[in-house]
Amino acid sequence: MINSISQVKVFILFALIPGSLYFLSCQKNISPEQKRYIQDIENQRKDKDDFMKNNPESPFNQDKNAVFHPLKYYDVDPGFIFNSRLFRYGIKDTIKIFGTKGEERNAVRFGYVKFNYKNTEYKINVYEGTAKNGSIYYAIWFTDKTTGAETYGVGRYLDFDFNNDSNYVYTIDFNLAYSPYCSYSANYSCAIPSKEDHIDLTIEAGEKKFH
Repeated sequence: MINSISQVKVFILFALIPGSLYFLSCQKNISPEQKRYIQDIENQRKDKDDFMKNNPESPFNQDKNAVFHPLKYYDVDPGFIFNSRLFRYGIKDTIKIFGTKGEERNAVRFGYVKFNYKNTEYKINVYEGTAKNGSIYYAIWFTDKTTGAETYGVGRYLDFDFNNDSNYVYTIDFNLAYSPYCSYSANYSCAIPSKEDHIDLTIEAGEKKFH
């Protein structure tokens, strides 16, 4: 199961530049909509720090050996926001993945989303999993060229709010990419992205390495 905080959610941001697949991060003139978006992400990050520091359910308050300090992030970059439909696989294979403590887990390779960055198209798998309480969740987990250097060595995650409408367009926002709880505390185990989940791109957006 993926460890995350409810306020860190993928959300729709069509109003920033309608019809565009991505924003140019080198753009000097930031629109009022982009300014509001950047401020919103920064506010979410402050809220997450508050949760991590003060909430009893935080990994730092569940593990006496985990010492809190503010989480680290790349600057908010609207150039790492993309829109895509979900392309469901005709055959949804159940695959075995491993947790960071070595345990096997089952996950369904449910579908994928696509994005275009600097004239290169990339594909990311969306997985369906079952939580310990029996609820179904959907998630993206990935590695990229920052993994192990500037970002957590296992990989990072994106929450995925599945919509049953086959024509629904999702916003894939790498500014919301986060590290799982096992990056803060050895008490937790998290899913390890497979080689298939590697994005051959330097994604300088979202959460950086904690330690």
